[in-house]
Amino acid sequence: MKNIVKITLRVCRLFIGLFLYSVGIVLTINANLGLAPWEVFHQGIAHIIGITMGQASILVGIICVILNTILGERLGWATLANMLFIGLFIDILMLNHLIPTFKSIVLSMIMMLLGLAVIGVASYFYMGAGLGAGPRDSLMVALIKKTKKSVRFIRNSIEISVLIIGYIFGGHVGIGTLLMAFSVGYFVQFVFKILKFEVSSIKHSFIDDDLRTLKEMLNK
Repeated sequence: MKNIVKITLRVCRLFIGLFLYSVGIVLTINANLGLAPWEVFHQGIAHIIGITMGQASILVGIICVILNTILGERLGWATLANMLFIGLFIDILMLNHLIPTFKSIVLSMIMMLLGLAVIGVASYFYMGAGLGAGPRDSLMVALIKKTKKSVRFIRNSIEISVLIIGYIFGGHVGIGTLLMAFSVGYFVQFVFKILKFEVSSIKHSFIDDDLRTLKEMLNK
């Protein structure tokens, strides 16, 4: 019974994090000051193919999961949930106009900063669930392991690449792009410090481990 309650709380924490992350992303999109590198890429894909931002996010997530599997990176349940539900939540928020837009540059800047803060809180919930990393973060980790390059080099290489491709495809680049590229990490770190959350203390469970445990339980 305790295990069921524990798992339920972790799943609830995960989905709170995924929803808040989607809210944060839509806040930065609706600020209309330029998108974060991955969102520039998603918007560019959406523009080229003729799909929604959420659908583009899901498509890119699927591709990342496939690459992660090929590269031998272990997948968590949160990896798959991130792949599907962030895109779904983004579409729900955007297509139903649940988050407003403003013409005032001051209000738009406030909205972008609020979005970054929400992403920081979302990361606390999402990562604290201990159910694995998102598809894009997992891809970064897999490439670091394969290439033996630094985290900074791999992360910058990925984000610069998706930014350039997204811009070529028609994604919106602006002052907000620079702001988010250089400050989102500080917002996340600030939230973690306030909430006294240590990332290194989290022990993630992975799909293969859970399936192995389930198999052992069924064989008893």
